[in-house]
Amino acid sequence: MPKQFKNPILPGFNPDASVLKVGTDYYLTTSTFEWWPGIEIYHSRDLINWQLVDNPLTRVDQADLRGNYNSGSIWAPHLSYAQHKFWLIYTDVKTTGTYKDTLNYLISADQIGGTWSAPTFLMASGFDPSIFHDDDGHSYVLNMLYDHRLDRPGFAGLVIQELNLTQRQLIGRRVHFFTGTDLGVCEGPQLLKKDGWYYLLSAAGGTGYSHAAAVCRSRQVMGPYEVSPYQPLLTTKDDPSNPLQKAGHASFIETQSDEWYLVHIMARPLRPINVQRGNCPLGRETGLQRLVWINDWPRLANHTNHPDLYFEAPTIAQDVVQRTDYSQQIDFGQINKLPLTLKTLRGPLEQRVSLTDHPGYLRLYGSQSITSLHTQTLLARRWQSFDFRVETQVTFSPNNFQQLAGLTLFYDTDNYEYLQWSYDETCQQAYLQLEVAELGEHHYASKRRYLTAKTVKLAVIVQKTQSQFYYDEGRGWQLIGTSLPAERLSDDYIKDHGKLAFTGAMVGICAQDLDQHLSYADFKYFNYQEQSD
Repeated sequence: MPKQFKNPILPGFNPDASVLKVGTDYYLTTSTFEWWPGIEIYHSRDLINWQLVDNPLTRVDQADLRGNYNSGSIWAPHLSYAQHKFWLIYTDVKTTGTYKDTLNYLISADQIGGTWSAPTFLMASGFDPSIFHDDDGHSYVLNMLYDHRLDRPGFAGLVIQELNLTQRQLIGRRVHFFTGTDLGVCEGPQLLKKDGWYYLLSAAGGTGYSHAAAVCRSRQVMGPYEVSPYQPLLTTKDDPSNPLQKAGHASFIETQSDEWYLVHIMARPLRPINVQRGNCPLGRETGLQRLVWINDWPRLANHTNHPDLYFEAPTIAQDVVQRTDYSQQIDFGQINKLPLTLKTLRGPLEQRVSLTDHPGYLRLYGSQSITSLHTQTLLARRWQSFDFRVETQVTFSPNNFQQLAGLTLFYDTDNYEYLQWSYDETCQQAYLQLEVAELGEHHYASKRRYLTAKTVKLAVIVQKTQSQFYYDEGRGWQLIGTSLPAERLSDDYIKDHGKLAFTGAMVGICAQDLDQHLSYADFKYFNYQEQSD
């Protein structure tokens, strides 16, 4: 039996993947929305194990996300290679509703992990842009077209326009070349040229449980395009028992062994009793499917349009052992720069973080509140398992109630669980208390636990649908508060209540000073330990 691997290949919040091969190297980009630095670029030699190697948006001149709404900002980046450069095109989504301000920019670099250029603004007609480099030397930008007119559908199909790479500007006429399929909303377009055919791969049906990937083809780059007789290429809309739900938004890749695969969005719902499509706190992840070509049309190798949990290994991965544990122990005294896995919100921390102000510790200087859409002091990483434990040790000396620090399970500024250390000015004593934000409504989930120590260990355990916080001030671990419904930190729960949500749950450390922005907390370590299912 051929060797098999298990989906996902990138667990945790990693949506909208585009994949690129340069020589024997594979690169994959995913959306980061309001999380900073912007855009993840992963590297692999085998399509199975991926290492995060670059966050190209590190400067405010490339993307100023301060003030952007939750689940806005950086959507569906696309990475390509031409003229001995890597080209990255991305959208900064500023507003939502009747109008969408979707600012699309182009940057380049000579190598992944190198210095990325200043951005060139291209257009704002819609989101999910990609670049196609034809074999005749011409390049084109594709994106979905957003129509704000009240008597139009909003998602208006796809447009294409030629791109002059040297001048970094669009030229010629914008062509509205495809209006979508009967699968619904059309977005995320990418082009592939193979055997004289242009194959248009697009996402369809929205980003939830009706999501899909559709394929069309044409002999001309600008169409007209005919829809595949095997439509859709990929979906789980009609397959509620499949462990890989929300399958859609996809990208083709051919290996150097002439094998074809499809990188795609997927999500794994928790499944309480009698619920097939539950909440997905890990967010939209990245999966991989083997492809075959039939009558010059791509199909899943299983000859259905439903993704497989296990897939046949590429030839290039026959000797590979798949990584299944993403545990990470970070000792802040042993590093001189923060790992790429740690992210903050909407912009760089700048002077609000230091590894040198207190040697051996990470110092976080408090700033705006944990609900701020502008300037926060928070560092977090993805949940990559349904079962994990996180522990940190913090030294903190608050002297008023507006100074806080602690440990948080975080989805966005309206949805989090926060074990916060603060100060009671009435009794002049520091304390811990658990605060919960749910759909923008806030409440305390524990009584105050007064502290005598200046250094305290904090921990949280997540077991699928539930979370429980703990603390230790030198006398052993103590529970604080009751078990909480951690699965609500998911786009499903939030969207079911009328809010936009496209990201995934994170866990992190933070500090706030709602007075003078001067207080600080020192963290000794941050350990994320996955538990076996």
